[in-house]
Amino acid sequence: MTLYPVILSGGSGSRLWPLSREYYPKPLLPLVSDKTLLQETACRLDGLADLGEAVYVCNEEHRFLVAEQVAQLGKTPATIILEPEGRNTAPALTLAALYLVEQDPDAMMVVMPADHVMTEPQQFVAAVEQGSGHAEQGALVTFGIVPELPETGYGYIKRDTRVDGGRAYTVAHFVEKPDQQTAERYVSEGDYYWNSGIFLMRADRWLDEISQYRPDILKSCREAMNSGLKDCDFFRVNKQKFHECPGDSIDYAVMEKTERALVVPISAGWSDIGAWSALWDICPHDDDGNVIQGDVLAEDTHNAFLVAQHRCLATVGLDNIVVVETADAVLVASKDKAQDVKAIVDRLKDCGREESKVHRRVYRPWGSYEGIDSGSRFQVKRLSVKPGAQLSLQMHHHRAEHWVVVKGTARVTCGDQVFNLHENESTYIPIGIKHRLENPGNIPLEVIEIQSGSYLGEDDIVRFEDVYDRVQES
Repeated sequence: MTLYPVILSGGSGSRLWPLSREYYPKPLLPLVSDKTLLQETACRLDGLADLGEAVYVCNEEHRFLVAEQVAQLGKTPATIILEPEGRNTAPALTLAALYLVEQDPDAMMVVMPADHVMTEPQQFVAAVEQGSGHAEQGALVTFGIVPELPETGYGYIKRDTRVDGGRAYTVAHFVEKPDQQTAERYVSEGDYYWNSGIFLMRADRWLDEISQYRPDILKSCREAMNSGLKDCDFFRVNKQKFHECPGDSIDYAVMEKTERALVVPISAGWSDIGAWSALWDICPHDDDGNVIQGDVLAEDTHNAFLVAQHRCLATVGLDNIVVVETADAVLVASKDKAQDVKAIVDRLKDCGREESKVHRRVYRPWGSYEGIDSGSRFQVKRLSVKPGAQLSLQMHHHRAEHWVVVKGTARVTCGDQVFNLHENESTYIPIGIKHRLENPGNIPLEVIEIQSGSYLGEDDIVRFEDVYDRVQES
């Protein structure tokens, strides 16, 4: 029986702002190694026998970033299912199960959020192997993390009776995040585990269970898949049908109701990195208890999490603090209040500020652009175009553009003309003229773009042709 990783890459990780943002969220960040959390998750089961290609479920906005990060690993996804909008984990898993049973009626799924960390993945692999026999027989297996401390930020699973003398237990019940006193009792009693949100089950069994407990979710997901479209490695579910789907978690929809739930306890160095304090817990510390990343000078500073991405960061006489510096935002917070960073993100969203959504550097399937300067009726960007990549054939109603090549060679379409630009050469794109920028070379193309006009928003784009199938988005 083939085992398929199902990797759920939803959510924005707002408590890790300003590194994690809506359009470049936590799973896409390299927080604990040179791999991103998504890539760490994709490699977690490597070496396991009868392992199939992974199914990814992600927000449509992140599709090219997910595809590129998977490609960097040399892996080929079974598919990348695109959610037009988030509907929580139960619909996401249902989409993946519907896809898999069409490809392999006996498919087994290991369902993993893409934003967790396991410092001892071999322990997780062993637990999956131990739980597979139960899952093959129709159990819905979840993995309970043996608690290291009375954590109030996680839900818990209470085990009941041991199954067949092995490591699996029936589930007595799931419990919500407790207060400190209750969490201390759970840990002292020894039969409670942190709820990891990781599952092992047959795809057809999940569909049977969701049909029993949430047939409305199954109906909407089935209709969204049946009227969806295959697009290379992507599968686009029907937007309208999925919009009608109720939102719910795997736990609430099925696991807390089913009689087939089993829990397998594991100790694998697990964390969901729900806040900066959690990341501080698992990262290496210096002699003063500090986690330091980037150009940081820490004087008489202790037990701090300090990140500098673009400039020198200096601290003096501080304790138990988080400082995260990015190109366009700086967070300073008490480590004890790290969970409350989400309130800042909510305020940014209420004010319509871009810092909640994007970094100063914005990634696109062809490369990236970064804002350099802006003022009344103008802005300046630096474009980086990957070798062989091209922007869409497009036009703007409200702005003209000047392009100056600073590295590489550009192929430019401007109206009926197509020509090359080399380093230190420039061209002008008038308002209302169809144009395209391409990189025909073998090195990255760097272009300084000066925009001028009455409106400079990114939504002033009309696409006519696009190799990334974004014509309908403009």
